[in-house]
Amino acid sequence: MRWRANFVAGLVVILPAVISIAILKWLFGTVSSITDLLLFFVPRQITRAQDGRGDTHWYWSLLALAIGLLLVAIVGRAARNYVGRKLIQSVDRALSQVPLLNKIYSVVKQVNEAFSSTKKSSFKQVVLVEYPRRGIYSIGFITSDDVPEISNKLQAAVASVFIPTTPNPTTGFLLVVPRNEVIRLDMPVSDGIKYLISLGSVVPVYSFPAGSGAALPTPPAAPPAPGSTGVS
Repeated sequence: MRWRANFVAGLVVILPAVISIAILKWLFGTVSSITDLLLFFVPRQITRAQDGRGDTHWYWSLLALAIGLLLVAIVGRAARNYVGRKLIQSVDRALSQVPLLNKIYSVVKQVNEAFSSTKKSSFKQVVLVEYPRRGIYSIGFITSDDVPEISNKLQAAVASVFIPTTPNPTTGFLLVVPRNEVIRLDMPVSDGIKYLISLGSVVPVYSFPAGSGAALPTPPAAPPAPGSTGVS
């Protein structure tokens, strides 16, 4: 029916914008739940609805977010000079000596350094590995090309491969795979992430090497409809 076709066409146009706005709203709500604490110097009766008993007004949350960004910039500026680095190192040592907190802090710090390092990418390359069984392949990302202890125990060179879930690639599984069983792909990491988030519908463009003579296999023909003779 025509109305159904119009509805589907409208949904295709509107859905990306709606999802983007919903994600932005969720991110703002998550971050503001932390940055709102920076408004401690303002009476709750002013910043919150229902005479201080309700939620924080959005414009106050926006101000708190701006204050948070300013503080992050100030800390970043301080980290670039000698006095600031020494102060940050002192705070780092203090947090590392607090029982229980030091365990959480050290792990979070290591993960943060791995993902924010400018020297190397946390996701080095898009790869294929046979998972969860032989003959079935999963898209993954190389996170480390060498794990010395594991390589020594297995007497084989191994690589750490992160297998993300879809459509949320921030969760997944860590596999230790022999290097000779890792199929390295040419697609950029960004295209690999898009492929995962889109549930495989956004396929990266691939150009076959010149003179390779390679071609994509022809998909099988659809079976004839019931009752059809298959003759046109």
